[in-house]
Amino acid sequence: MKDSKDYQNFDRKENLKLASKVVHGALGVDPVTGSISFPIYQTATFKHSGIEKKDPYNYARCINPTREELEKTMTILEEGTRAFAVNSGMAATTLVFSLLKPGDHIIMSDDIYGGTFREVNEVLTVNGVEYDSIDLSDLDLLKKTIKKNTKMIFIETPTNPMMKVADIEKISKIGHEIGALVVVDNTFLTPYFQRPLTLGADIVVHSGTKYLAGHNDVLGGIVVVKDSQIGEKLEIQMYIYGAGLGPMDSWLMLRGLKTLALRMDKHAENAMKVANWLRKEPMVEQVYYVGFEDHKDYAVTKKQTTGFGGMISFRVDSMETVNKILANLKLVTFAESLGGVESLITHPVSRTHTEISEDKRNALGITDTLLRLSVGIEDADDIIADLKQAME
Repeated sequence: MKDSKDYQNFDRKENLKLASKVVHGALGVDPVTGSISFPIYQTATFKHSGIEKKDPYNYARCINPTREELEKTMTILEEGTRAFAVNSGMAATTLVFSLLKPGDHIIMSDDIYGGTFREVNEVLTVNGVEYDSIDLSDLDLLKKTIKKNTKMIFIETPTNPMMKVADIEKISKIGHEIGALVVVDNTFLTPYFQRPLTLGADIVVHSGTKYLAGHNDVLGGIVVVKDSQIGEKLEIQMYIYGAGLGPMDSWLMLRGLKTLALRMDKHAENAMKVANWLRKEPMVEQVYYVGFEDHKDYAVTKKQTTGFGGMISFRVDSMETVNKILANLKLVTFAESLGGVESLITHPVSRTHTEISEDKRNALGITDTLLRLSVGIEDADDIIADLKQAME
């Protein structure tokens, strides 16, 4: 095998388009056996070849060949220098937050995943880290919020669940002027539609459970860095936390990645059809979808992405309608997650954003009558028909 620590010189397959890169990965074929499906190295420890020799593999908490193939593949896809595969999306966020110290200040999107907000509010603040959550699509507000101790700007774009879009390139420039790290949660769009590191961001995080794995069958998180020195810091933290993704889960994510391009295109195609249909329904008061030309951040989306993704949020006219929809759906499933091949719908107030106060939720637009829809890869007409019969 290639030197497991050589993240600068492994085959980056630079001449391939991303739709080919997801299929072939980093090494792709197992260099030892020739196996087309990269093997699951289901082992916790490795034999040492000698006391004087530094072997590439030693202990699975630190490194495993299956996980390494996933990490190198994600490094290629996000165009970074180093990646880490960990055991959940929250583990990925926690790993990134380990770069903050007491007295530091973080600015993050106001409309952000509830788990991220929970960690900032209940862990970082307890450990002396200050934070502000603001609308990061407002660059003037961002500049006013910066403090002397601002060390990180954490962006979700599009946000969850209100689908606000932040200008990664402009925020990165602002962040770097003050010496702050810029982190982007790229879960919704994946590197197939958006590559934040190429736009100036320093770190990308994913809940790999979602679109990367794509089949609602594995938990995992990904961190990709642009600066190898940041990677060295995170490597130490990952060893300490013991958060490395297991070989079976790493293999499942590698397998999911092989169809990422096909799935993302279908998710986006279906979402556009469903979003346009929802706009015409009398029970639907508002639809939040970044693919609409009248979305206030549409120009930014077109500038920094190659697709709109498969996520939609929509507000209905009453809680009666919410309950009717969730009780009567047959094809679409009421479930918390997103990004799998099956269409899933959830109620953010009672499921994903319970940690955010009611006043703040209402101010953000995350009201009782808001639903979030992860549009799957079924036939779009079937998805629409199911939503229609549920509303009736």
